Amino acid sequence: MATPFCPTTPVRSIIQPQQNPPKTLIFLGDTYNGRPGCVKCQSTRVSVHSWSSAASYVRLRSGVVGFYGKPVVMRQLLQRRRGVVAATVEEIEAEKSLIEKDAKGRMGKTIETVQTNFNSVRTGRANPAMLDKIEVEYYGSPVSLKSIAQISTPDASSLLIQPYDKSSLKSIEKAIVGSDLGMTPNNDGEVIRLTLPQLTSERKKEMLKVVAKLAEEGKVALRNIRRDALKSYEKLEKEKKLSEDIVKDLSSDLQKLTDEYMKKIDAVFKQKEKELLKV
Repeated sequence: MATPFCPTTPVRSIIQPQQNPPKTLIFLGDTYNGRPGCVKCQSTRVSVHSWSSAASYVRLRSGVVGFYGKPVVMRQLLQRRRGVVAATVEEIEAEKSLIEKDAKGRMGKTIETVQTNFNSVRTGRANPAMLDKIEVEYYGSPVSLKSIAQISTPDASSLLIQPYDKSSLKSIEKAIVGSDLGMTPNNDGEVIRLTLPQLTSERKKEMLKVVAKLAEEGKVALRNIRRDALKSYEKLEKEKKLSEDIVKDLSSDLQKLTDEYMKKIDAVFKQKEKELLKV
């Protein structure tokens, strides 16, 4: 059994000449799986069997019980008072994958939000999505209109709102009047009808400006997502888990992903612009 290392123990007393001595010896602070080392400094003796280097990390194979015979990749060697911190390949890949997945998921939701906002902008054709942003005061709490009423389009220029609870008709009417839809609700005590007025040239220009602003807000959101992911990669680089070259490659891939979603915003913007110009 190997003698635990301790600053008070002479090094020569624990490293004896061997026929095939290991190339190096690393002492990891703290204990592993409840196996303590030196009582005074809490160190554990680890005999390294192989050492190989790569561009961004060093691979060590250790036979120490507690590592389960698996290779340990030292992407990060933080010299602390109690020893060295090691990060495995699996842990690093998991962190990197999580960053990529989070960025892609957030960008996808941004496209959905932009599309929803576009749908709420009125064109000359009736669309139930135009009322998606309408919130109604219902029993003291604000709720979306579509959650308390059925909305349909009897024809291309009108909307029909049929509430599940007729007592909410007044609240629905008030919410529509207070919105920026520019439509006057017709409440007959049973349902509410909305007729879309013909868009004037001035109104079209205003709507185009609104749509362009919504598209730019979506692009800003994408840039912010890219920035957050890039910061996460740079953090891994500072922690010596990723090399500078790898971070550059990941940043390039991240930019390509951002450009891809930027094009999606441009596509839905052009489609909405086309709808407005046709009116």
